[in-house]
Amino acid sequence: MIPDLKRLIEQVSRDKGIERDVLITTLEEAMRSAARKKYGHDLDLEVAYNDEYGEIEAFQFKEVVEKVADPMLEISLKEGRQLDPDCELGDSLGIKLDTDTFGRIAAQSAKQVIIQKMKDAEREMIYEDYKDRRGEIINGIVQRLDKGGITVNLGRAEAVIPYREQVPRETYRRGDRIRAYVLEVSREARGPQIILSRTHPDFLINLFTLEVPEIAEGIVTIMGATREPGSRAKIAVTSKDPDIDPVGACVGMKGSRVQSVVQELRGEKIDIIEYNPDPAKFVCNALAPAVISKVVIDQANRLMEVIVPDDQLSLAIGKRGQNVRLASKLAEWRIDVKSEAKYQKSLKEGFQSLMALPGIGDATAEHLYEAGFGSAEELASAQSEELVAIPGISQQKAIKFVDAAKDYVVEQEEAAAEEKESSTVEEGDEAES
Repeated sequence: MIPDLKRLIEQVSRDKGIERDVLITTLEEAMRSAARKKYGHDLDLEVAYNDEYGEIEAFQFKEVVEKVADPMLEISLKEGRQLDPDCELGDSLGIKLDTDTFGRIAAQSAKQVIIQKMKDAEREMIYEDYKDRRGEIINGIVQRLDKGGITVNLGRAEAVIPYREQVPRETYRRGDRIRAYVLEVSREARGPQIILSRTHPDFLINLFTLEVPEIAEGIVTIMGATREPGSRAKIAVTSKDPDIDPVGACVGMKGSRVQSVVQELRGEKIDIIEYNPDPAKFVCNALAPAVISKVVIDQANRLMEVIVPDDQLSLAIGKRGQNVRLASKLAEWRIDVKSEAKYQKSLKEGFQSLMALPGIGDATAEHLYEAGFGSAEELASAQSEELVAIPGISQQKAIKFVDAAKDYVVEQEEAAAEEKESSTVEEGDEAES
């Protein structure tokens, strides 16, 4: 028995990766449970593993008394001295139990406790192994596919890629190799829950970190990334070393580095953009390859009006607005792209709306325009104090101009509403006829 139990503990510890002390504690608890099943829960019991003899020993402790009232907890002095001649009244006497007499049911109970404890210990070790791996890329094999997502075999553990974390149009079969980003690791009653993702922007960042040594070394820094998984992505990079081009480092010789990432993402197009601390320049970079003519910044509303040549409009906006949408997320600014023709038209209309206000002539309209009030709408939202600094405008005139602009805006809104109502009625009449 000695070598068998020792060998079993060593083998299970090695094969299952469970610490030896955890296994010994589990065996002691299982034996304690088996003893209580046979002898009841009232006995004073102590169970310990004897490493020298390689066995689990169980001792029942009884108090030495003159007259026994509870045989489970007490022993007479006469009986006690048969076991230990030196015992005295009031002593606690440990009597070794024969563990072989625990019986088949008790042994089965011990086995169940051992199995359960081993499972718990294994689950805890898996959780400990993976809890610090959040944010890493991990490799696995597709085990099964169902409505809950893709179950991935990681070796000692299973993980799942929920439907929301899967890239549209990516397909897998059982046995396929798969790489994914460790999104979340949590404790659950049935074992550690490991959630993986192939859509998270950090998956893209980590792929570049693996492919580009300059990023891993900290020379090139990724300032941000955004994706529309399976379609297109943008990643902003900068370099601490002026001699190293961050975009070139990420692209690699003949595009080798970026192509490795594109292949892993199943053909997702990736725009690598040089970061610039100037928001306007950064947005211009983010909208590449479109050429930008002018950028108008509204700092208060974190809005940029980007003006492009007429033939660059569709390129700047991108298919279904994808290019400007990704650039907006990357730069964290709202972006309104306009063609030069539309911009000039809006400027003209805005200038005309100023000229339409009573008391405002060409010179005053020019001064207002130069001060940043390009339309009656913008003037209506101004404070009169802001206008006093403009040449030729007194406090009285400033109040008058702002009030006139507000009236103009209300009139325009009412006119637009009437026109809309009229067109709706006309459409209804046509439908009836």
